[in-house]
Amino acid sequence: MREWVSRISLLVVAGLKFGKLFGTVGTMLLSIGLYALAFGWRYAVGIVAMLLIHEMGHYIAARQRGMNVGLPTFIPFVGAWVELKERPHDAETEAYVGLAGPMLGTVGAIAAWFLARDGGIPWLLAVAYTGFFINLINMIPLPPLDGGRITAVLSPRIWLLGVPIIGWLLWMHFSMILLLVAILAGPHVFAALNMDRSDAATQQYYAVSPRIRWEYGLIYVGLIAFLAYMVNEVKQQLPNA
Repeated sequence: MREWVSRISLLVVAGLKFGKLFGTVGTMLLSIGLYALAFGWRYAVGIVAMLLIHEMGHYIAARQRGMNVGLPTFIPFVGAWVELKERPHDAETEAYVGLAGPMLGTVGAIAAWFLARDGGIPWLLAVAYTGFFINLINMIPLPPLDGGRITAVLSPRIWLLGVPIIGWLLWMHFSMILLLVAILAGPHVFAALNMDRSDAATQQYYAVSPRIRWEYGLIYVGLIAFLAYMVNEVKQQLPNA
């Protein structure tokens, strides 16, 4: 294992020569190495793949909307993110980019689940479960999570629903990541409470037709329901794996 991790370290150092690609390749290899020390290399590769698929959903969607966006950067034991180098033009664009990550991430988790189920591969079943779980947590309606970006097209005041959810999760399963999300969400929640709806720029940003709101609302609720079902379904299969 040490030899394998040392090889990854050498690859990370070599990646420094590739400039911008180091942000993606280097942090991805570093994440795999650290996850491998804790969970084994197969699960490490699988979970980083789940994160990559999720973040590429955001990346592809942002590029489709003509936005300047950076490739994914990985943060070990935290996750990954893509840097939007400009603010979305409107709330619908923000929701489109936000929704694309969980959508493509769910597809990746489904693929891992089918392969694990048909091939009887326990570690891959664990990867699928983690993939579903990560995408479900990201649907909490609070920025900077994807759910906060998606529900912005409905109403930023929906973020208030995310406050008790994140509070309950912190109470039941405290983690530094959830605490960080709660801290980062604070300014967004206060901004939503103090939003001046008479402001012309605000009205223009959130000017969305009722049909668009219904479409995003139904997709949002439907995806949450599916992810919650799959998290429970795969969790029941894990003890048998």
